Amino acid sequence: MGIKRIYDRLFEEYGSQGWWPVTPVGGCKGVKPEGPIYGVALKNEKQKIEIIFGAILTQNTSWKNVEKAIISLNNEDLINVDKIIKIDKTELAAVIKSAGYYNQKALKLKNIAEFLKKYPIKALENMELGKARELLLAVNGVGPETADSILLYALNKPIFVVDAYTKRMFDNLGLIKKDDSYDNVQEFFMKNLPADAKLFNEYHALIVEHAKRYYSKKPYGTKCFLRG
Repeated sequence: MGIKRIYDRLFEEYGSQGWWPVTPVGGCKGVKPEGPIYGVALKNEKQKIEIIFGAILTQNTSWKNVEKAIISLNNEDLINVDKIIKIDKTELAAVIKSAGYYNQKALKLKNIAEFLKKYPIKALENMELGKARELLLAVNGVGPETADSILLYALNKPIFVVDAYTKRMFDNLGLIKKDDSYDNVQEFFMKNLPADAKLFNEYHALIVEHAKRYYSKKPYGTKCFLRG
């Protein structure tokens, strides 16, 4: 199956995923369900900062745990670059405890806040993709998947995000090899798809939705309809 045909089949099956979820304007309190919701199309600057913080918090944990941390950050009015810089690291770690590895992630949040103080959202949005990615990767605690999540979901730049599900699923389908590097897998998608941030956004979200159903437990992909 062509890589675009796989996308079309996934979209037919699951529809739009509405990634990246953000907290609605007005905050968490009184919102049902509380916390980030899917499908918010136009995002303001605070919501973009929330996405960036979320990309850090989601490292090595489930989104459910990240949601709790984001709710806590909102309730403490900490979706704010200056406040993250000023807050004591131990205090910040307590706020984001639900996300796991909270001491390390508190430091990473402070690092990304210092970065955003130097390179604000609008400056990054206007920056060439390669330059913005290079700068993000220089931030301590930001690897390729985190950097690309920030570029795609917060800054709307056309770059494909590769995660463990992507590699597992497309290895199972025989389109990549499980030991391929992040860059090689990313290149595979970006060479075979138009450079469209909206498409990359939706495709990655659909991969995650599909993989949660068919590639989260061994044996992987036994009932995956793409294989048929």
